[in-house]
Amino acid sequence: MLKPSCPQSSRVLERTSLIKRRAPGTDRQEQLIAANIDTAFIVTSCNQDFKVARLERYAALAFEAGITPVIVVTETDLATDPQSYTDAARAVSEMIEVVALDARGSAPRKHLSSWCRSGKTVAFLGSSGVGKSTLTNALLESQSIETQAIREDDAKGRHTTKRRELHAMPNGCLILDTPGMRELQLTDAADGINDLFADIQELAAGCRFNDCQHETEPGCAVLKAVEQGTLDAVRLGRWRKLLAEDAFNSASLAERRSRDKAFGKMVRGVKKHRDVRRKCRRLPVGERIGRDTHCQRSKQD
Repeated sequence: MLKPSCPQSSRVLERTSLIKRRAPGTDRQEQLIAANIDTAFIVTSCNQDFKVARLERYAALAFEAGITPVIVVTETDLATDPQSYTDAARAVSEMIEVVALDARGSAPRKHLSSWCRSGKTVAFLGSSGVGKSTLTNALLESQSIETQAIREDDAKGRHTTKRRELHAMPNGCLILDTPGMRELQLTDAADGINDLFADIQELAAGCRFNDCQHETEPGCAVLKAVEQGTLDAVRLGRWRKLLAEDAFNSASLAERRSRDKAFGKMVRGVKKHRDVRRKCRRLPVGERIGRDTHCQRSKQD
């Protein structure tokens, strides 16, 4: 918080929320995507690029960060059966509201206005070509952000937005437009995954064994629900995959942080020893002898 009249009294405020992922590539690092967001609009289109598993990943990130997720289904005017896409999106979680609309015109302002209030910050997340920038233009009532049509052969976007940009609506709401993410690996998101799959967590509480892995154990309430048809086996598989991925990435990043910390400690030690040697070299020869261990070593060197 900046105090122009007394800059030295300014302070950095704590983040209210943070969305992050494991950075793409083989290097074990995490990438910060957005902070201080109130609502995350998870955008998807009514075409062949629609994937429930991808929506679940974004939703888990939002839940982990304490952000309200809202799934926005676009291009409803181009689909022969838009209701099937909307129903699939609603099946992601009972706690997530789903809005289906045409990203152009006045529909976004009409259907998203309850989240885009003064003093709030919203973010559009999703793959390239789903309409994030088009939605931002509609809310801003301008065409200032460049957009492109998707590829006709596979319905994928052309990655028009290259960086994250923050825009201000006339009413004071801030909009974060983000580039499409080709890879979205979770890390440190176990709580968000559990919130997303709250139905499975509730079933797991009824298992005979507290450490039940829901694979072959007798008395497993989760497997019983699959057998009875009340839990989709495919959904159970996606839950297992996300938990395993998150555990692996979290452990990998923790190992990387531990290694970096040890390396930093070693570097500081080397610098300290080097400074002592330089200081000793500046002393007269007679004063170096016996002054301290470091100086004796410097004399020998």
